[in-house]
Amino acid sequence: MKTAIFSALVASALVATASPSLADDGKLLGIVSIAANEANNVRYINGAKAAAEELGWDVDVVDAAGSADQANSAIQNFAGRGAVAIIDMVFPYSSIGAGLAAADSAGIPVVTWGGGLGRSVASTNGSGAPIAAPVIDKMIADLNGKGDILALTYRTGEVCRNREVLLDEKLKDYPDINVTKNEVRIPGYLEDGAQYANAWLASRPPGDENLAIWGCWDDPAIGAIGPLRQQGRTDVEVYGVNGNAQALENIRRGHMTATAWEDSYTEGYDMVMLLEKIIDEGDAWEPKAVEVPAILVTQDNIETFLKEHPDAYGN
Repeated sequence: MKTAIFSALVASALVATASPSLADDGKLLGIVSIAANEANNVRYINGAKAAAEELGWDVDVVDAAGSADQANSAIQNFAGRGAVAIIDMVFPYSSIGAGLAAADSAGIPVVTWGGGLGRSVASTNGSGAPIAAPVIDKMIADLNGKGDILALTYRTGEVCRNREVLLDEKLKDYPDINVTKNEVRIPGYLEDGAQYANAWLASRPPGDENLAIWGCWDDPAIGAIGPLRQQGRTDVEVYGVNGNAQALENIRRGHMTATAWEDSYTEGYDMVMLLEKIIDEGDAWEPKAVEVPAILVTQDNIETFLKEHPDAYGN
């Protein structure tokens, strides 16, 4: 009798363990984010959720908190749960090999937001370098070919890594522009931006030198604005990338020079809609990038931009 009861309990436990996969019913979209609360990530996720709702898919978002190990584990977990598709944000494909292998073995397509094309990745968008290009070009022009830049970088994410490479390439022709690089953390990018800016400013008092702070995305640069305002430093230009609401507000108030607005909501929406086609085509699908162009936003065009894109100010 005891054996029968024990066997029944074990069977019940196994059913309970298996139930998440059964509940998913092949319509689970797994999203692995590098920082799920960061504004641009939020916009992308919201766009992806909107498209998934239209398709009748459930969505589960995992915040990997900047850890490639956590991202791999999350992708493997989604593969084990029988997800219909998985989105990687924005870990490079080279960092999620274990996850990609698990998904590939299960026949589940993986697409990336800024993670690049490679291995078994089916598609990508939000690639870092093209979006950052107009901001970097403006910063170099504003410096008139000479001065100092504090570059706030992040090398775990493919997007920021590619933006840093682009910055280096564009500065090769400007030997009189010096660059100090500091890598921020996720989480902790706002605090790091402020700390690195404070240290950098200490050896660069106001004068005739051209100075600029560049974040490989908006938030580290926004973190640097605090020390600038506290010290009354109006001689330093500040540049970001992605165009989140806080960056746009800082541009409007004159605290930030420029950003490149990335329509990440549309990127998320379009990628999920593309996933349906990727699934339908199966082995016939050819991997490709599906980029959405960025818009350069400056103090000169901020009001016009906000009139044309009122939703950008609210997310």
